[in-house]
Amino acid sequence: MRTFAVANQKGGCGKTTVSINLGACLAREGRRVLLIDMDPQGHCALGLAVPEEQIELSISDVLIPSQSKPSVDLPRIVWQITANFDLAPSRIDLAGFEPQVYTAEDREMRLGKALEAVRDRYDVVLIDCPPSVGLLSFNALCAADDLIIPVDTGYFSLQGLSKQLETIDHLAERTGRKPTVHILANQYDVRTKLAREILAEMRRKFDPIMFRSFVNFNTKLREGSSFGQPITEYDPTSMGFRDFVRLAREVLSLEAAGATTAGAAVRRTTETTAAPSDALMRQADEIAASAKKLLATSQTLMDNLPEASELANSPVPVAAASHEEIEQRIEQIYGVRQTPDGLLFVAHAPGARQVLLAGDFNEWKPDRNPMMPAAQNGDFRTLLRLSPGIYRYRLVIDGDWRHDPANTYVEANPFGGLNSVVEVV
Repeated sequence: MRTFAVANQKGGCGKTTVSINLGACLAREGRRVLLIDMDPQGHCALGLAVPEEQIELSISDVLIPSQSKPSVDLPRIVWQITANFDLAPSRIDLAGFEPQVYTAEDREMRLGKALEAVRDRYDVVLIDCPPSVGLLSFNALCAADDLIIPVDTGYFSLQGLSKQLETIDHLAERTGRKPTVHILANQYDVRTKLAREILAEMRRKFDPIMFRSFVNFNTKLREGSSFGQPITEYDPTSMGFRDFVRLAREVLSLEAAGATTAGAAVRRTTETTAAPSDALMRQADEIAASAKKLLATSQTLMDNLPEASELANSPVPVAAASHEEIEQRIEQIYGVRQTPDGLLFVAHAPGARQVLLAGDFNEWKPDRNPMMPAAQNGDFRTLLRLSPGIYRYRLVIDGDWRHDPANTYVEANPFGGLNSVVEVV
């Protein structure tokens, strides 16, 4: 049994969404999975349609025994979600854990002891941690073999990453335990320059401990949670489903390789991963500082909006443009994005005579969709109206077939190359 804690001291970075959907996809891959909710808010039960009023026993009954209420074994509180996917839910009374056990000698080890009762029943245990530093988080980290830190590609989440690494260092000093750290880029929005810059910087600084997989911003994930369904049930054709399947398989590759390193373990060494935590914290702080500079640059552009608008050759007066339109013109986004008029493809190919678009939407016949020169700087663009769904495409630049370098969502094709992928919602 391998235990993963999903934690980040910053709220709103998608810990519960990652825990639910990663668990569902691991179960889909044939693993027996237990998800433990260590957050008193009980959002895992909410996101899996477990009625709160029907939860008679929760994780608090396992962790907080008393003279009037003996402890409960972990298997007694488990709810079956699917054939291979179980949930140990929480309730608001879990918030009383810390004051009730603060003086107990085993206060940080109670979850780890409780897990011994299910060691033979599950292959993977996921622990959804609260967005705070306390005994609940320490119990999860002490019980975990690995720590997954979801980081949305924004400035404040990077600050949370730095604080989380400090907590791991503190945990090692107090208990001698230090779970292997894995960083997951989450809620990544390729349309924004800030997100692209932060992801690139994270790759540069944290590559040895980052998952190769990342989770794109996808409305289907939020919709699934609101309907109480993991993405495996709500929409198995969505980009969110594909992202979590890739992540689940990468998590399983850690086990298959017998490794304790993050991401593609066969390419990494334990020596590289064992970087001192103070060095990791410095790197997190450096990335946060870079993000702050990017934010300042964006604000400068907004403060000088008329000049920026002229540089973008915008035909629409600034006063009539929406905030989203202004932001897009300033960033000069290349790649593909959804607009109210359809799917806009923009390629930058200086010196090219012709740029065509081939994909499963035109039977891979590029002559059907030529891209028109948009400016003298080598930009080509075309607008397509496509039905909702996932599409694969390639650019054909003067006869040379290639994937879209501005779109990070790619997949291998049967010919040894890469297809770019886009989802229309």
